[in-house]
Amino acid sequence: MVVVAATADSNGKSSCIMKKTQPAAAAATAVMVDAEKHPLIPQGKAIAAHDKDDEQQPSLLDVKILGSRTFFIILYYAFCSSLMLVINKLAVYYIPAPTFILSTQLGASVAAVLIGDWAGWLVADRMEWGKALKFVWVVVGFVGTLVANMKVLQNANVETFITFRSSTPLVLSVCDYIWLGRALPNIRSWSCLVVLLLGSVGYVMVDADFKMTAYFWLLLWYVFFTFDTVYVKHVCDTVEMTNWGRVYYANLMAFVPLLLALPFMNECAILMSLNWNFYSVATLTLSCFLGLAMSHASYLLREAVSATLFTIVGIICKVVTVIINVMIWDKHASPAGIAFLLVCVLAGTFYEQAPKRVVNKQQHQDLLLAVACNR
Repeated sequence: MVVVAATADSNGKSSCIMKKTQPAAAAATAVMVDAEKHPLIPQGKAIAAHDKDDEQQPSLLDVKILGSRTFFIILYYAFCSSLMLVINKLAVYYIPAPTFILSTQLGASVAAVLIGDWAGWLVADRMEWGKALKFVWVVVGFVGTLVANMKVLQNANVETFITFRSSTPLVLSVCDYIWLGRALPNIRSWSCLVVLLLGSVGYVMVDADFKMTAYFWLLLWYVFFTFDTVYVKHVCDTVEMTNWGRVYYANLMAFVPLLLALPFMNECAILMSLNWNFYSVATLTLSCFLGLAMSHASYLLREAVSATLFTIVGIICKVVTVIINVMIWDKHASPAGIAFLLVCVLAGTFYEQAPKRVVNKQQHQDLLLAVACNR
């Protein structure tokens, strides 16, 4: 194994040494890089040639490899995700004004973050022009996904939405390869993704509540969701912010245009004629609390795992959503439809995340040498 080390002489000038060493020693050999010139490489950290440990891709049950923090983030996100879809479905049932519901959720999240930051309970980044510019496209994907999500819930059953979501890893795996530096899936994973696609097609064929308007909104949601998942992961990796700062930026920048568009969404008459009662107020309030928690958990998980694994976790969460939906809702899919849905969910569960793409050994060694000598 070839290891690159950077050393400095008495005058402070750096030099590079390439030498052969044993694998055990290589793990302890460090490349000291000027933190000012290379801020992404922490000073004092080791940079060794790529080994098998870099290729480890833990499953959701590998708690030791994932780390306790990531594992609890997954549980936190799973709780919010499993309930959010059902609560939103109830909210649009009692208040058939999805844009108003979404605006209320966004405004409540912004207010909660500002109050928490003022009280010292949390830390949120102040609004900065440079960060705001990078969050513009985050907001486009965020608002587009949420609006399409609300429209889907208004025009189709929950199982229809879940099945289409279960097929998103097929596209996201390719996006991971093109834009986020991941390798293409292996044979097992491609097989799972094909089963996901076939399960989705099968469900559409037997769905008793097939509606062209619903499937139009589903396709629109599909486009926005794919863009949102990939681009937000890129922003989390490249823009240094606190997690509450991301929540604040995303919700505030989405709330302002949505609030301005609200009068033109033909929902004012619905709200004026609505018979407000305990159930409508309670579901709206609960959806606001869950919306804040979901936004917080979502950014935590996006930062901790890859875009595809983030989506897989969401798919698994939907198993709980199906159970809740069947128990409390009278508008769910047929047994054959649910069977196709479970096929999709199981296929997504067995998907094996692709490792990060790595250059060949010689290129990797040359890159290490260049980094060590570039001082």
